[in-house]
Amino acid sequence: MLNAFKLKNRNDLQAVLIAGPTASGKTALAAEIAEKLGAAAINADSMQVYGDLPILSAQPTAAETARAPHMLFGHIDAESNYSVGRWLDDARAALADCRARDLIPVFVGGTGMYFKALLQGLSDIPAVPPEVRARVRAACDGVAPAELHARLSKVDPETAARLRPTDPQRLIRALEIFEAFQAPLARFQGARQPPLLKAERCQCLFLAPERPVLNARIDARFDRMMEAGALEEVFRLRARGLDRALPALRAVGAPGLLDHLDGACSLEEAVARGKRDSRHYAKRQFTFARTQLPEFQWIAAA
Repeated sequence: MLNAFKLKNRNDLQAVLIAGPTASGKTALAAEIAEKLGAAAINADSMQVYGDLPILSAQPTAAETARAPHMLFGHIDAESNYSVGRWLDDARAALADCRARDLIPVFVGGTGMYFKALLQGLSDIPAVPPEVRARVRAACDGVAPAELHARLSKVDPETAARLRPTDPQRLIRALEIFEAFQAPLARFQGARQPPLLKAERCQCLFLAPERPVLNARIDARFDRMMEAGALEEVFRLRARGLDRALPALRAVGAPGLLDHLDGACSLEEAVARGKRDSRHYAKRQFTFARTQLPEFQWIAAA
């Protein structure tokens, strides 16, 4: 894939950023660039941080990690409610590690918010006190996302209007902010922390395969995940009895497999749902990049 664009000279680079929809070939390209430049691949995918989901989140293979140092993959437990802010702190430490080892950082992943935070800074939202977080999460435990959205609409309609009623993680986060500060989330989103990287000193690539090609890749990869043990991976996660509103349990493919393990649907239905949800997720990734990541050069990946 390196033939599809001209890679900048190592001396001119602060970092390489590789974004793109799921199954577009980001991980393989990152390993190739990291090996060529003398670089380290740094995870920028919100699901690949979880050590419980190496298969379902398509984390790099042993062969890929052997080609270059890899950072921030699988370092978080599924019980943790990992956030953009926490990732940015981890990314800052990874950048310092790269500088100390004379490695070019190659950020790779499918989470557009991570890249936006790297290049544009993050809203300077104060930390929610632990006791408030615990109280809100206890009150939201087991509550359907639609009900969470209704609760948020009553206290913070502006934020509720911007959030999907099927996104419990962000809904709960907005409820935590309101409970802690008695103010809507929008009040804190004007001020921003300075970005860690300057776009003009980075090579920013967004892999954009044609949709029919990408859809075929998504289906084939999900089948490979199932053959590699994705169901067993989700079974082990389910056995821990964690709150299903946690991000790790909402990884693309996980909800359907969890429903299958609960007897709510057949395995064939769960697999079909996982493929469908992956295609929908890819569509959202394209939309986010088009509207929120103007710094990225789109590459028509084959």
